[in-house]
Amino acid sequence: MTGFSGPFRVGDKVQLTGPKARLHTIILEPGKVFHSHRGTIDHDAIVGLPDGSVITNSQGDEYLALRPLLNDYVMSMPRGAAIIYPKDAAQILALGDVFPGATVVEAGVGSGALSLWLLRAIGESGTLKSFERREEFSDIAQANVTSFFGQRPENWSVTVGDLTEALPQTTEEASVDRIILDMLAPWECLDACATALRPGGVIVCYIATVTQLSRVAEAIRATGNFTDPQSSETMVRGWHVEGLAVRPDHRMVAHTGFLLTARRLAPGTILPQLKRRASKTEFSDEDVELWTPGALGERSGTDKKLRKTVRVARSAATHAVAAEEATRAEADADASSPTDN
Repeated sequence: MTGFSGPFRVGDKVQLTGPKARLHTIILEPGKVFHSHRGTIDHDAIVGLPDGSVITNSQGDEYLALRPLLNDYVMSMPRGAAIIYPKDAAQILALGDVFPGATVVEAGVGSGALSLWLLRAIGESGTLKSFERREEFSDIAQANVTSFFGQRPENWSVTVGDLTEALPQTTEEASVDRIILDMLAPWECLDACATALRPGGVIVCYIATVTQLSRVAEAIRATGNFTDPQSSETMVRGWHVEGLAVRPDHRMVAHTGFLLTARRLAPGTILPQLKRRASKTEFSDEDVELWTPGALGERSGTDKKLRKTVRVARSAATHAVAAEEATRAEADADASSPTDN
C-alpha cells in the first residue's frame, strides 16, 4: 500500500480546505476539474505537488491540499449503514486491547468504518473476520476498504450471514483473541462468541440504547462464561483557542453509543460473587419484550439508496485499485531499468 505519502499521484484522494474551512474530498483524475461556487481547480495542477501544499483556484482563492486521514475518510465515505464514529472506534481499540497479529471477529460490518480501524491495528500479521447479515452493506464495506487501501487486504474476510450460525462454521474453538459486536441484539450470539474466544479474550459490544445495554449486560452475566461486564460512553468536546479567546466549542460529539466489555473465563471457572448493595435487578417477561429487535426497531435506507451507495463505493474502489497498480508498475519499471555508472 503505497498511497499514504509522497507527492500527489493520479488516483490519490485529496482533501481540499477552502477559505471558509469547508472540506472537499476529490480523487485525482487526468483532465478532471474540481468545481465549486468559488471557482475551479484542475486536477493536473495538484498532481506532483507535495502533501500539505496550497493551491490557488481560478478566482484567486487559496485551498490547502492534504491527503485525508483515516478519521477524515470514514466520515466522508459512502454509507449504507450508520458508522461507528472515530471517538468510539478509538475506545474499542483501547478497551479491547486490539494488538498487531491479533485474530479479531467483527459483526456487523456496516459500512466498513470499524473494519478500517481494526485492519490498521492488527497489521498485516493479524486476521480480521467480519460478518454481516445484509449483502448490500457487505458490498459497500468491501468497496470502502478497498478504496482506502488501494487493494483488498489479504488478511480480511467478509461472510454474509448470521453470526450465530456462521461463526462456528468458519472459526475454530478458542482461536479468537477479540470479538467486536455492533448489532441490534448481541445477546443472541453470546454462546457462539464464548466458544470462539480464547480464555482471557475480550468481547466488546457497541450498543445504542440503555435498554439494550441492560439486556446484554445481564445476558453476559447469565452465561457464566465472562467476567463482570464494564460499560461506558465517550463524549468529545472541542475547544476554541485563539490568543486569549479560549472557550469550549458550542457543539460537541456527545452520545453516539455505549461500549460494554468483558473477558472470557477459562472453561469451568466460576466467577467469585461481587458484594453489591441492593438494587433493582429483577425484570419481568413484559420488560424483556420491550427489548426485542422488533420493539426497538431497525432503521435502514431504501433499496434504491443502497444500490446507489454500492455504485459510488465500488467506483471509488476501482479508481483506487487502478492507481495502486499503476504506481506499482511504475516502481517495477524504474527498478528494472538499467542505470548509468
